[in-house]
Amino acid sequence: MKMKQMKRKFGFKNQKYNEQLASIPHNFAVSHDDETGVSELTIYGDIGESWWWESTSATDVDSALKAAGENDLIIHLNSPGGSAFDGIAIYNRLKAHKGKVTINVDGWACSAASIIAMAADELIMGAGAMMMIHEASTIVWGSKTLMRKEAEMLEKLEDGIIDIYMTRANVEREEIRNMVDDETWFSANEAVEIGFATTTATTVEDNDELAQMKAQMKVMQNQLDQYKNQQKEPEQKPAAVAKGNLSKLFLNL
Repeated sequence: MKMKQMKRKFGFKNQKYNEQLASIPHNFAVSHDDETGVSELTIYGDIGESWWWESTSATDVDSALKAAGENDLIIHLNSPGGSAFDGIAIYNRLKAHKGKVTINVDGWACSAASIIAMAADELIMGAGAMMMIHEASTIVWGSKTLMRKEAEMLEKLEDGIIDIYMTRANVEREEIRNMVDDETWFSANEAVEIGFATTTATTVEDNDELAQMKAQMKVMQNQLDQYKNQQKEPEQKPAAVAKGNLSKLFLNL
């Protein structure tokens, strides 16, 4: 008999999106197209090994990338986060990949998933997508000495995570640290503004339309230039009549 999964709970300060984040179904899918040289990965749901919740681990991603070889990667990401250590391992594995890494945030890139997103050569925030960064957290039971040690470990972990955010951020480190401490949620446009994302899906669509318009305008300009050049071509003048022929003409009258 299959055990029913416990509903995922989050310790985020902002509780507004808890139900939506908990409802993201787990989906880890991989496909490779050797003809186009592209491998596509879907990473939906929790990040990290878990005996209770289905999740995508660093081991899963490592196996997928080994099969991808040097293919370019297109990753679809929609995750509330999970294990920071698995997120960091996936980040480093993607950064070491030889092909181009394009990550599309289809819905959410929260917590550990935001770390993964930082590995993209091109990070595209989908329409309405969001990203969240926050303090590292853990569950501790024990003495005050053990709790102090855990707090020290969390501080070191956060320093490493902030190092990763700073590879893309266009603001000072202290500002990122404050955002981490405050638990900061970014809209698609805000993620672009701070440097985390390359662009938004709507921007990509606008750029495609603009490119098409520019191409059409170029064709029209070329046609106009050709028309102008034709108008400038000198008209053919009647051939000059030789002087001798002219005298013959009068003599024959």
